[in-house]
Amino acid sequence: MLLPWPELISGFSVLIAFVLLIPRRSRLISVVILCCFGCGLMWANWHADNRTLAALPANAEGSDLVVEGYLCDIPSPGLFNSVRFSFCVSRWVSLPSAADPLPDKLRLAWYGKQATRDLPHTQRLTVRLKRAHGSVNPAGFRYETWLYRHGFRATGTVREVTSLNAESCHIRCQYHRWRNVVAAELETRLGHTAYYPLIEALLIGQRGQMTPAQWRVLQDTGTIHLVAISGLHIGLIAIGLGLLARWFLLRLPQHWLAPSRRRAIAFSLVIAGSITYALAAGFTVPTRRALMMVIIAGWLVFRAGRTGPWAAWLLAVFVVLLFDPFAPLDRGFWLSFGAVMILILVFSARLSPPSSVTALVLAQCGVFAGLWPILALMDQPPAAMGWLANLVAIPWVSLVVMPVLMTGALLIVLVPATSSFVGQACDLVLGILWWFLELIASLPAPTLMSSFGIALVIATLMLAALLFPIPRLRLLAGTLVAVWLSTSFGFGGKEVNNPWVEKPELWVWDVGQGLSVLFRHQDQVLLYDTGPETPSGYSAVNSVVLPNLAYLGVRKINTLVLSHGDADHAGGLEELFEEMAVGQVLSGQPERLLADMSGAGLSSIGPCGSGRSFLVGGARVRLWQASPVLVGADSNDASCLVGIRYGDTAILLPGDISREVEQLYIEQVGFPAAQYRILIASHHGSNTSSGQRWIDAMAADDVIYSAGYRHRYGHPHQDVVGRFRAAGARQFNTAYSGALSFTLEGAEARVEEWRSKAPFWIRRVEDHWNAP
Repeated sequence: MLLPWPELISGFSVLIAFVLLIPRRSRLISVVILCCFGCGLMWANWHADNRTLAALPANAEGSDLVVEGYLCDIPSPGLFNSVRFSFCVSRWVSLPSAADPLPDKLRLAWYGKQATRDLPHTQRLTVRLKRAHGSVNPAGFRYETWLYRHGFRATGTVREVTSLNAESCHIRCQYHRWRNVVAAELETRLGHTAYYPLIEALLIGQRGQMTPAQWRVLQDTGTIHLVAISGLHIGLIAIGLGLLARWFLLRLPQHWLAPSRRRAIAFSLVIAGSITYALAAGFTVPTRRALMMVIIAGWLVFRAGRTGPWAAWLLAVFVVLLFDPFAPLDRGFWLSFGAVMILILVFSARLSPPSSVTALVLAQCGVFAGLWPILALMDQPPAAMGWLANLVAIPWVSLVVMPVLMTGALLIVLVPATSSFVGQACDLVLGILWWFLELIASLPAPTLMSSFGIALVIATLMLAALLFPIPRLRLLAGTLVAVWLSTSFGFGGKEVNNPWVEKPELWVWDVGQGLSVLFRHQDQVLLYDTGPETPSGYSAVNSVVLPNLAYLGVRKINTLVLSHGDADHAGGLEELFEEMAVGQVLSGQPERLLADMSGAGLSSIGPCGSGRSFLVGGARVRLWQASPVLVGADSNDASCLVGIRYGDTAILLPGDISREVEQLYIEQVGFPAAQYRILIASHHGSNTSSGQRWIDAMAADDVIYSAGYRHRYGHPHQDVVGRFRAAGARQFNTAYSGALSFTLEGAEARVEEWRSKAPFWIRRVEDHWNAP
């Protein structure tokens, strides 16, 4: 719950009493503002309370459950030939007497040879579920927040599908059925085209078939908003319908309709068409937000401009929050309303309207600068070439691509035989767009990661230069920004340095089923493994490692150690080398990595080299690897072990070694005498590792498991947890603690579990996995 109701009402009463002390002249405005704030807070609290209560019972996780309901989105292809879709539950067959409300919306994946996107609309499913869960780190994308924001309170896999009688399908169910029919018909007619994923995204807002390469181009060029049905797309529909209505009404005799009646007809046509398109596009969060803004803008035109733009902007914010109190959890909420606010600021005070080209340049520069502080708060850098990409892409999409797609879709509806011709036209205009975006994405550009304060100063300077046409001011702003760029990103040959850290820090990132650990002291950084990467395009480097390195201010990895070549330990190397300066690279399997990652920019990887030693700040690091003659071809046993010693603290990172290699390490090296010992559990806590002799020899004070939540591998194994518990070790699991940070202070450490710092919709730290 956001806030307990008694405390909420008491706090609101105290604020009202405080307002009564304000002088009478200012009291009315203060009371109105306070009442709006209080009512909004209680409205959001009520919605949050209801959504938080609707959770899957803990004892139902991992069991086969039967549910009935219907598809509430368009199924899309997923990883390992799976099908992913959203399922709206109308009846829980297996849990009819649950004490608390059960989730009414599930995020599901169907694996196996029978998995197909041609699913029956109303279904009875046998599913295996787990509660909504995602990685929690100081920075980066939080899947659990995304699930909560979109109403998914459980996720899972499909075991069996049975079609249900369609007679039970109510109006919302019928809407989703209609949209799936539209999507299927669109794919039948245009699925043969080269750019069908983009066509589908632009026409009906379905982005499930877009490839990781396409997402990467859009991200690098700052044009992801082009494939999210937003104000641009619905605004184009509204403008087109408005021009069509104007053309028709001008041809009617003037005495037939009064001017106000003509505006009312045009307004009604624009709104009806915009709502129809929004429904076809899935009526998603950004679509609803854009629709509300278009309706309010249309109302302003209908009223002949008697309401100012700022009042309209505030009204749009109010309406969005009224119908969708969870909207602030969406980055798009802040970015879209922030962009509109900046455009109003740039253009509303101008005495005369600028030319079309000047307006486009002003808009792109203003939005690029103004959104920078917002992106900085989200730990997300703006695309350095985004202003240039959007300068061309927005008018091309607005004036060419969308008219061609809309006209083509209408033509196919009227004359289905024109599908081939329409497909060729769509490929032509989208091919030109994509050629340009790929060209921009290939250009070298710095990553504009900065603190909020610096981003705010830069944004203020750039917006001031746009608002006030004073040559000296613009010269000053341009000079200061150029100086900052040159000093911050190493232009001119300046060496890149990390911030100074007085006390050594150990970070174990929450990367799911994989491993990535960072150790730093003074201005030196050691990164051990980079976490998992999947064929779907997900990589822990992009989602976890890079955002959190930026959060810590790290700009150079002095030493990168890749324990071995498995994908859950050495994923995302290409992205890492593109975005981060890296010194020496060492691995237990250098030849394998060089062969597998030929496109990652790796020119050389040094061998682990047992006995190699170097310093990270004031800490001594020693490497060890079992002889290939003794361990054979097993990649796990080829792991490069890293031991770190600082004062009376010893840390060991053993990779995925088995019990046999653990025994070799004990015999050849052993764990040095230390007052405080930290151990990363071998192979994520697998029962093939962490034998009793290893546990006794290590005598660890703290043991850390880096594992996925309820992953099919079942790490850490309960026998391993039990052995460490019996040895008296304190145990942490990233699946339940989130990222872990250890700040070394003498012969002990200050430990922080980042799940304990998360907001209320993120599940708290849990320790039931460690119960006897």
